Amino acid sequence: MPDPVALLHVPALSDVAEYAYAATVEPPARLVFAAGACPLDAEGRTVAPGDHAAQARQVLTNLSTALDTAGARLADVVKTTVYVASSQQEDLVTVWEVVRDFFGDHDPPSTLLGVAVLGYTDQLVEVEAVAAVRTGA
Repeated sequence: MPDPVALLHVPALSDVAEYAYAATVEPPARLVFAAGACPLDAEGRTVAPGDHAAQARQVLTNLSTALDTAGARLADVVKTTVYVASSQQEDLVTVWEVVRDFFGDHDPPSTLLGVAVLGYTDQLVEVEAVAAVRTGA
């Protein structure tokens, strides 16, 4: 069966963005909405305080685990939102590079935001995602 997800690169828009500008999901597909993954270890402690890249790696590992539990994988993701607790563009770029490395050639539409604060003590990164999984396969 063909993949239910189509990532759309838009030639009329800049190719500077490292993601598709849109995605479509064809039926039959089951949508998976993942809560914002946080940089927490199994005991609920924030890992790597002060280290954006290390926290981003933990976040993507946790997101992958959550998706796996729902029967999805990173390659099924159709949209992400990446939150970085920083006003420095360099920190956002650092986190984005980790996100891109985890997703590899799969480049779903994404929004990258610098925010004032996130929910856990010492938290610098959070990523939420929507995935689509073929049903009936």
